[in-house]
Amino acid sequence: MDKKWKTSLAGIIDGEGHMHGYKTTDLIDKVNFTDAIWLELKGELPTEKERAMLDSILISTIDNGMGPPSVTNARNSASAGNPMQAAVAAGVLGVGESHGGAIEECARLLQLGLSADKLVEKVISSGDRIPGFGHKVYKDEDPRATQIFNKAKELGFYGEACELARAVETKLEELKGKRIVINVDGAIAAVISDMGFDYRLGKGFFLIGRIVGLVAHVFEEYVREKPFRRIADEEIEYDGPSPRKLPS
Repeated sequence: MDKKWKTSLAGIIDGEGHMHGYKTTDLIDKVNFTDAIWLELKGELPTEKERAMLDSILISTIDNGMGPPSVTNARNSASAGNPMQAAVAAGVLGVGESHGGAIEECARLLQLGLSADKLVEKVISSGDRIPGFGHKVYKDEDPRATQIFNKAKELGFYGEACELARAVETKLEELKGKRIVINVDGAIAAVISDMGFDYRLGKGFFLIGRIVGLVAHVFEEYVREKPFRRIADEEIEYDGPSPRKLPS
């Protein structure tokens, strides 16, 4: 009888756990974590160059300080007394289109098969910004993006999508009259596109790396801070109606 739930990813075969046909015990013995991530996402073990490129991508997403919503969400949840899994989940729920979503949307655009001119025209004409471009801190160059691109060139993964991303950067500068740098999200989007990953894995790459950072931040909150942290009163301003009485 046909089962209702099917997966090609992993299962129990002859009493032993397998991932994509490989015994889990063999994987534990012979491959590293990045190999296993690639295997789970792609179905085959990576080459040395694929492993090195994925390592670089994941490292770039682990942590960027306490400011982003994912981290503040996680730490606030931990401060409220929630267990690790709940606090990390709160952090994951802080990932959205404005934080962590740019990789996926940028990769989607790069995978449409448009020229740089057409891609920029399509997005700008709709009144939107092109995800993966621009940064609050880095105005001339995002060093993380530069490093990702350099690694891609070194390993042979700098292809059409990377060239397109750079062409979009040039086109934006022509249109806006100022440099709008490709950021680390845009660089990752371009490289995973050239590596043959579907754009819908974009948020996944961000999450795989960021989970490590969230776990570390939650643990630090437990061991370093007192419970129930709150915003200081001097940082809060009420600007609603003045005190008034209920109507009779």
